Amino acid sequence: MGSPLTQAGLLLVNAIGSIVLLIVMMRFLLQLVRADFYNPISQMIVKFTNPMLIPLRRVIPGLGGLDVASLVLAIGVQYLILALILMLATGGANLPFIEMVGWAFVGILKLLFSIYFWGMLIVVIASWVAPGSYNPALILINQLLEPLIRPIRKILPDMGGLDLSPLVVMLGIQLAEVLVLYPLKQVLGIPSGLIMGL
Repeated sequence: MGSPLTQAGLLLVNAIGSIVLLIVMMRFLLQLVRADFYNPISQMIVKFTNPMLIPLRRVIPGLGGLDVASLVLAIGVQYLILALILMLATGGANLPFIEMVGWAFVGILKLLFSIYFWGMLIVVIASWVAPGSYNPALILINQLLEPLIRPIRKILPDMGGLDLSPLVVMLGIQLAEVLVLYPLKQVLGIPSGLIMGL
């Protein structure tokens, strides 16, 4: 355990960094699924990320409808968060700058799994508590999740109005974390307890 000042610094870096990283990653995902641009939350995300993305897009063009610049920005933000956390935790001695590129990729992958897992949980709870809600956040989450749920919904048998596809997706995400993330962490030598993604 470090000093209270170090702990406070780690808390601030993790909290602020996670929020920025989440917003940047949401920009990438919402553009990927062609979510409603006029949704007030979409507008907030665009306004927040434009100052960082517009200069980056001059250097990194899109690729087949994929917003590569926002993905590169997300990896860059994750890399910066990791660097700051390690500097605060170790005093900045011998940071593994090259290895941290791989760690940043794993952090983005973990964040992706987290976004979809918690999104599915929110949708499931909202379908019980507020079915048919027109809340802008719920509309955006549904637009984000629909491309993932739709193919599974087609495969599952009719359960008399009960939609089990979100639960299947949540189970799939947890399996992917076990089968993909944990082996990657071991292969890349990511220190245990290092905060990745969200």
